[in-house]
Amino acid sequence: MKVRTLLRPLVATGLLAALALAAPAAARDLPLCGGGTASSRPPTAPAGKHSPGACRARTPESTFRVQREATAAGYHHLGAGTAEEWGGVSGRISVVDGSIRANTYDFVAGRFMVKRDMGSGSIAWLEAGWAETGWASPGRQHIYTFNTNTKTWSFYDQYALRPGDKVWLDLHTDGKGVWQAWLWWDNRWNLLTAQRLPVGESAYVEQYVEVHVDPRRSARIDVPPVTVDNVQLRPAGGGPAQYWRGDVNTLAADSTRQRSGGFCLDWVNRYDTWTAGDCPGLRLLPDTESSRAVFGTPASSSAPTR
Repeated sequence: MKVRTLLRPLVATGLLAALALAAPAAARDLPLCGGGTASSRPPTAPAGKHSPGACRARTPESTFRVQREATAAGYHHLGAGTAEEWGGVSGRISVVDGSIRANTYDFVAGRFMVKRDMGSGSIAWLEAGWAETGWASPGRQHIYTFNTNTKTWSFYDQYALRPGDKVWLDLHTDGKGVWQAWLWWDNRWNLLTAQRLPVGESAYVEQYVEVHVDPRRSARIDVPPVTVDNVQLRPAGGGPAQYWRGDVNTLAADSTRQRSGGFCLDWVNRYDTWTAGDCPGLRLLPDTESSRAVFGTPASSSAPTR
């Protein structure tokens, strides 16, 4: 399996200015967002440039470029993906403090993704969420995006996250192949990035908690349970969003047995409400629809990583 991995992340010289020019004109027309604070209430309207108070994030304070592709090592993915195409995804993800080691390529992230397999081993995608890494202000949680146009992690440090926060995110397209990532912050929608991707007007969707352990320095990483809820999908071609539930054709990893010290996923309400993080210990899985899915191996090829 060929996937993107982290090798010597670096601050990309001159890339910040280039990113400021990369957004389509419609995004640049929005006013700049202030810092503000975490939202005190759920979104009151769908994300978009016409939503009340809509603004755009400042140019990311730091970006780190992926240098090459290699076989995955140390990756764990907990979540699900759609087996059919949709026009977008939104939901809420809680922020936790993982035991990420400074000066390593460890990371934990809670994120949504839209993607398309372009063939010949190439995948185009946009993802957004929060992440804690060993190379960007270790010990701090960041709002971030990653896309295959720039192949960079972009961190938006104007948003001061704390463990216990719950962040609402929205990824969707309004047409013409432009995919947008929005954050509900300070009780208004903040546009993080808008990218013209070769994905088309619809895409496959993922929702994951992702953990990476630096393969050069093997260790256990503790991840307190992350809660993902209120997950909704936008139909391709328009129409009201619907909750991602059992009637959505969904790809999820098979339940397996995991020794003590692994990561566990609980489907509280398939597939719009769930938790993922440390397993409390070795347990046998009950043979029920609501059983606990335990993951101890890297994700299948259906889940692209960096």
